[in-house]
Order: sequence, then C-alpha cells, then structure tokens
Amino acid sequence: MKITVIENTQASLRFKLSDASISSANAIRRAGIAGVASFAIDNVTFYENTTSMFDEYIAHRIGLVPLATPAKGYGDKDEILFTLAAEGPGTVYSKDLKSSDKSVKVANEKIPLMKLGEGQSLRLDGKAVLGTGARSSKFQPGLVTYKALSDTEFEFYIETFGQMPPSDILSRALGIISDGVKETYKELKK
Repeated sequence: MKITVIENTQASLRFKLSDASISSANAIRRAGIAGVASFAIDNVTFYENTTSMFDEYIAHRIGLVPLATPAKGYGDKDEILFTLAAEGPGTVYSKDLKSSDKSVKVANEKIPLMKLGEGQSLRLDGKAVLGTGARSSKFQPGLVTYKALSDTEFEFYIETFGQMPPSDILSRALGIISDGVKETYKELKK
C-alpha cells in the first residue's frame, strides 16, 4: 500500500491510498470513526439550574463539546473534571467549561451552549472520560470518508472535530488495525 498526501491542514486531511483492497480502505474508515479514543464529558452533576432547560438537555449539549485529546499519557480509567458556573443575563460558551487538566481542554471555545436570562444561573461539574465512536458518537474524533477511484485506489478525506489533528486520527486508526492484526496472529499461533 502507498499513501500520497493531497492536502493536510489543521482541520482536514485528504490523501490517496494506492495498491489497496476495498476491505483495507473500509478498515481504515471504520477504525477512524469507531475505534480512535477521545475524551468527552460523560457524566454531569448539577448543583444549580434555574434555567428553563432540563438537566438532561444541558448535559447532552455539554457532552457533544469536542475536547482536546493528547496522543499519550491517558487511559480508560482516567477522569478529567470540568466545572461550569455562570449567571445571566448572557450566553454560556464552551470556553466557560474549566478543566482540571491543562492538556485536556475544550477544543473550540466559541460553541454556544445556552442563553441565560436575568437572574438565571447554572452550576455543574462534568467528568470527561476516554471512549470510542463505537460506544457513542460524542467520542467520535471526526469524519472519515473515501471514494473509490479504481479497484485498488481510493481517495480519503478526514475532517477533525477538534479533539486531535486529522493526521493523528489516521495514525491512531492505523495503529488500531496493526494491533488487531498482531493480536489475531498471536491467537492463530496458539
């Protein structure tokens, strides 16, 4: 297999995969969207909510905020605490979510979460954990698509949601595939 980069920016990566089968192309796509782990707020505790919105609605919106996910140093058991305290009137943005870990933070600070009216307040804690798109789409780091140019040539497009650069999504997806092949080979040797 051969990869030729067509375009590589902070938001997207476009490349051509040559001398590959459709099953290999699909494995890369599936690993990228369902297997690459990223942080997302998964559990929210409300201390005060005097808005007209239900706690569950607010928790769902907060869970969809992309969080920067470093390549190394974190595992499945790690939890990162995010806090939010806001009073109206005004708009609550993703930047108002304060992280207990400077490496795991909101990837886009300009996402509006909700508007608070005069006298309304919101105070909560959210715990971010690592997960994959196979568990929930809120953990999906981006979009991975391809189109077949021929039987053995595919053009891929990867767009990040902000958790990591698109080249990292590709690298981590290839690592997942490689680890899976090694594990299968080990089992076959038994």
